[in-house]
Amino acid sequence: MMNMPHWEHFEHEADIGIRGIAPTLGQAFEQAAVAMTAVVTDPELVSDALAVPIKCEAPDNELLLVSWINELVYEMSAHGWLFNRYRVAIDGGKLTATAFGVAVDRQKHQPAVEIKGATFTGLHVYRQADGMWVAQCVVDV
Repeated sequence: MMNMPHWEHFEHEADIGIRGIAPTLGQAFEQAAVAMTAVVTDPELVSDALAVPIKCEAPDNELLLVSWINELVYEMSAHGWLFNRYRVAIDGGKLTATAFGVAVDRQKHQPAVEIKGATFTGLHVYRQADGMWVAQCVVDV
């Protein structure tokens, strides 16, 4: 009977694309970070008791986005934090930000996955014809 058409499930590391869209480049990076948080948990469940400074730099906006997301992934992984909002300033390839969040509460936040890092897959930072900035990449989960 195995020659009959059939279907099955198989395990696969499913990555997830994140995208921030906003009037400014900094805000698009902020929204991409919120999208990253939403991969792990509902951002509405995360309070903003902590203010964590983040700095990074890169030669172009695409590499800056990867660096930014990877800095957040590091902070989340190394310190057990979750962030719900961000304030980002970008000037000449230098990003200065504050990530607001709280320590992970597994009961409350019920983290779905752990993000391993930003990838170059789907990486694109650009300004649309309507003037809105888009910052996107795929994160490895």
